[in-house]
Amino acid sequence: MTKRLFVFGLGFTGLRFAQAARLMGWHVAGTVTSAAKAERIAKLGIETYSFDGSQASADIAAKIEAASHILSTIPPRRGWRDGDVETADPVLACYSLEQLTNGTHWLAYLSTTGVYGDHAGAWVDEATPAAGGTNAARQRADADWRGHHASHIFRLPGIYGPGRSAIERARSGKMSRIDKPGQVFSRIHVDDIVQTLIASAYAPSPGEIYNVADDEPASGWAVEDYACQLLGITPPPLVTLEDADLSARGKEFYSQCRRVKNNKIKQALGVRLIYPDYRAGLRGCLAASDL
Repeated sequence: MTKRLFVFGLGFTGLRFAQAARLMGWHVAGTVTSAAKAERIAKLGIETYSFDGSQASADIAAKIEAASHILSTIPPRRGWRDGDVETADPVLACYSLEQLTNGTHWLAYLSTTGVYGDHAGAWVDEATPAAGGTNAARQRADADWRGHHASHIFRLPGIYGPGRSAIERARSGKMSRIDKPGQVFSRIHVDDIVQTLIASAYAPSPGEIYNVADDEPASGWAVEDYACQLLGITPPPLVTLEDADLSARGKEFYSQCRRVKNNKIKQALGVRLIYPDYRAGLRGCLAASDL
């Protein structure tokens, strides 16, 4: 039987997964927020539906009720605060659990490892409480999806891949190398997210949470140095966090430090990372950019 995938949010990761599913013979549809993007994605053979998170539509309801697999990549509502809305998550606010699980073999949500909060560089895994994150909306959305025991939760750190990596930042000349002693981040290449989702979709285990990260947490400046090395250019000088011209969001990003364990995706799903560290990942991004 043909698998039918519906993706809420055909963005960087959602579209990559949708394209992979289509290559496997799945019927694929999903949501976009602009007519221009709908036109571009339709050329890839993917049905698109408009969804801005404000209200449900009969067309989307019909598609998700016919879907065998559903993925939501849509982040929580901007500006959400306790008491403003029933839920921080726009998909759960517009579509009921009954609609999302009616005949569905696999229901999945892309969350963030930010829900673990700051651990001063210590390792976290799926058993670590999701508490202490500074983004209340993300925290609430993760909790809401966990409350639906039919769903699979994938917690992601920084996502990079072809067209969105330190390679592009180095080429643009807009790279900023910040030196905060002891600061490391976990990250994941988009293609390793895709292979993890595929592995789970073929072996559903409702209620499970998976951290999807590579093997080697590293500082941001080390990643940027390697990108410059690959391009044969001199990296910009290091600056302190205090001297960096960071937005409020950027300062929040640097206020948390943790290392994310990925043992579960390897043991439970049999995932073998294509890009186990940032060096392999950046080489892959560079090769893709030269095609």
